Amino acid sequence: MPRTLLTWKSEPMESTPTAGENIAVLRKARGIGQTKLARQMGITVSYLSKVETGIRPATPVVVAGAAKALHVTTARIYGQPFSDPSEQADLLNDLRGAVRRHTLPKEDTPPPEALAGGLKHAAQLRAETKYLELLRELPTLLGQATATALDADGDAVAWGQVSDLYGCAYAVAHRLAQPDLADMIVSRQQWAAQRTWNPAAEAAAAWNEAGTYQSAGQYDDGLAIVERAISQFERARSNGPESVIVLGSLHLRGVVLASRHRDKNATEIHLRHAKELAGQFPADQLMHNLTFGEGNTALYELAAHIELDQPNRAVQMATPLLDQPPTGLKPNRLGRFYIDLARARLATKDLEGSEEALKRAFQVSPQMAEIHPMSREVLRVLFVMHQRSRPDLMQMAKRTGLAA
Repeated sequence: MPRTLLTWKSEPMESTPTAGENIAVLRKARGIGQTKLARQMGITVSYLSKVETGIRPATPVVVAGAAKALHVTTARIYGQPFSDPSEQADLLNDLRGAVRRHTLPKEDTPPPEALAGGLKHAAQLRAETKYLELLRELPTLLGQATATALDADGDAVAWGQVSDLYGCAYAVAHRLAQPDLADMIVSRQQWAAQRTWNPAAEAAAAWNEAGTYQSAGQYDDGLAIVERAISQFERARSNGPESVIVLGSLHLRGVVLASRHRDKNATEIHLRHAKELAGQFPADQLMHNLTFGEGNTALYELAAHIELDQPNRAVQMATPLLDQPPTGLKPNRLGRFYIDLARARLATKDLEGSEEALKRAFQVSPQMAEIHPMSREVLRVLFVMHQRSRPDLMQMAKRTGLAA
């Protein structure tokens, strides 16, 4: 497989620690035994030992429990997925500067057609999970869009463009494990969305706000954000595709948060509402950086089965989706589907099937597959469980920095 822009540049390459390894390091640094930590996390000592040694993956729920018990952030446990983060750091600093200067853009107002082209390209890069390419363009685009909105004297459409760009920026910060930057971006997106007078833009910002709680492992608080946003949007919304896509996407966020919170009832309620709305979109639609339709709803349902410890149901659901992938889904959603499938197959002890799903993720969405926490955790387990001699697996492990 060819290397992508997120592949490490230093040679020889040092392996980067995974979440499971970081839990062990932090536990030992604090002088906490496995028995005590396992009790605080609500899991067995055997399970914790397997997570630390790479026989079981550190799932989002496990990471959230460890972060709470060890008094650290989930980002600290996930760690930095780059062995040589120099280019990423420089580009992220440029984005931080642009976000900080949200009322003082350095850029001039561009021609309308140039800005429209830049916005379309940014949305495309996000959907294709080309994070570094997007990161290179975002600072200038944010400045240009903000300058346009400020010069437009309160034009709602112009502020909607700013809000959508901050949505792209959030995706980059979230995926590149920058939670503090993601928090700041969400506040800026809310600031821009409030100037659109468009409930859909504000709801899209709330979708990302709930995502910051999801990343932090604070699933109950994230659910509260989602449910408040749904209530507010239902009071204000009008009919039309935009309304359905935004409301359906909020319910999908609720599915993730509820399933990770192990609230089966809330999961089923959000999923039922999402399915009712998705019936209007057999082919998934993209709006405000939100993807919604029958296909994406099915992928969220599959992921919920995994979080609720029902991997067999997830694998069963995946079979027809593999034969005929949902129409309208971009690489960011298909890549996540294959990562989830790899996790489900691993849980059912189908090691070869798990590896095959990961290979598909690398083919469809290479940059996401290289740095996604669950992609790395599944790879780590496969690598530990006597799979070192498999060439494709070794190649993926090298690309993620898990092997030198």
